[in-house]
Amino acid sequence: MQKSDETESRLKKQFNFLRELDKEKQIGRQTYLADGSRLENDAEHAWHMAVMALFLSEYSNEKIDLLRTIAMILLHDVVEIDAGDTYAYDEEAKKSQADRERQAADRIFGLLPDDQGERFKALWEEFEERKTPEARFARALDNFQPLMLNAASGGKSWEEHHIHLEQVLARNGRSQEGSKELWAYVYEHFIMPSVENGKLESR
Repeated sequence: MQKSDETESRLKKQFNFLRELDKEKQIGRQTYLADGSRLENDAEHAWHMAVMALFLSEYSNEKIDLLRTIAMILLHDVVEIDAGDTYAYDEEAKKSQADRERQAADRIFGLLPDDQGERFKALWEEFEERKTPEARFARALDNFQPLMLNAASGGKSWEEHHIHLEQVLARNGRSQEGSKELWAYVYEHFIMPSVENGKLESR
């Protein structure tokens, strides 16, 4: 079947973008898998969050468009292909994070055809700004997923980085905006048991 030059050009851009996304599999994070055997990568993190959204969306504070939320989740860390992962508790690296990620978004979403590039970059910006129900729920899951894995792995990453309860609570200061019910569960079942067993330091 013959394709028009316009379709050929569009497909070329789309596949260039999709090949670029393969690099997400190489971006290491500071969160261990549940069994503590190795650190997860960005692609695994995004997949895990998307599945969490699929099963936990009933606990969102507000009604959400699930497909939009999942799309946001799957795209939220693509900027780290250029910008690298910024560890949640690295205050120095966080100072330059916004600028690094903005430049990355311009380049990476710029690989797409103009209409898709604008649409999906706007979705990434929506996640960052946390102004919609979908963004608030997605941002909450972005915090809850590593909390779940940190607890499951015996607090391995928390111990290595000497993370304190106060840091975790500050990091999650706005998580309730996405889901009060999930935050209550995470606090009771993941955070406090890690404090009690000494894996998460408490001053």
